[in-house]
Amino acid sequence: MPDRAMPVLYLGHGAPPLADDERWTGELKSWSATLPRPESVLIVSAHWENDPLTLGATTTVPLTYDFWGFPQRYYDVTYEAPGAPELAADVTRLLDQPVAHDERRGLDHGAYVPLKEMFPEADVPVLQMSMPSLDPRDLFDVGRKLAPLRDQGVLIVGSGFMTHNLSCVDMSAGPDYQPPSWSAEFDDWAGRALTDGDVDALLDFQRKAPAAGIAHPRTEHFAPLFVSLGASAAQEATTTVDGFWYGLSKRSVQFA
Repeated sequence: MPDRAMPVLYLGHGAPPLADDERWTGELKSWSATLPRPESVLIVSAHWENDPLTLGATTTVPLTYDFWGFPQRYYDVTYEAPGAPELAADVTRLLDQPVAHDERRGLDHGAYVPLKEMFPEADVPVLQMSMPSLDPRDLFDVGRKLAPLRDQGVLIVGSGFMTHNLSCVDMSAGPDYQPPSWSAEFDDWAGRALTDGDVDALLDFQRKAPAAGIAHPRTEHFAPLFVSLGASAAQEATTTVDGFWYGLSKRSVQFA
């Protein structure tokens, strides 16, 4: 068990080609080197919404390749992390709501893409959990109930993207092009709100944040942040990865 509560993360998980971006993979590897070694990882990905809240496989099963039109090499990626059945039991106990189990669902790319960079040996047990809704306060409450897991060495990770509107991004311009104003403005607002620990503003981001409707025309990539906020006991956040990727903010943060 750790001497202190494990930190809580919210990270930008990238598309499968994240593995080709040496700067970003280096940032994730450097970040993971500063973390205490977790007993297990509980990860919430933007790419799994299911009601009732559902826990994924607790044994090692094939990954969920939830993307289309990429070269074959991205479908050949494996990440055979151990399952976490004891963690699944603890999550079920802590949540006073229906919890389903899907033992056939492997980690999706919102989970395995960043974890493969951060824990490349795949030797840390991982459990993925669905989002039962996109309501910020509901997800914050889920995170709050799961906060005791931190004292058991569990690393709770929300995996999304700080800005996410692929219809407004020019993918032909390259990963380093100047971000559009809507992405830069939302990222700046979110960064300041997280640093200040302004949970109320973050939960009400659709009304409080600039360009919220453009930065997140659908909110699934911001939503995992609310689980992290709840699990962090509303601690202030430190930015660990910043900058932009194809104009989208890849800001990632650590709570405590």
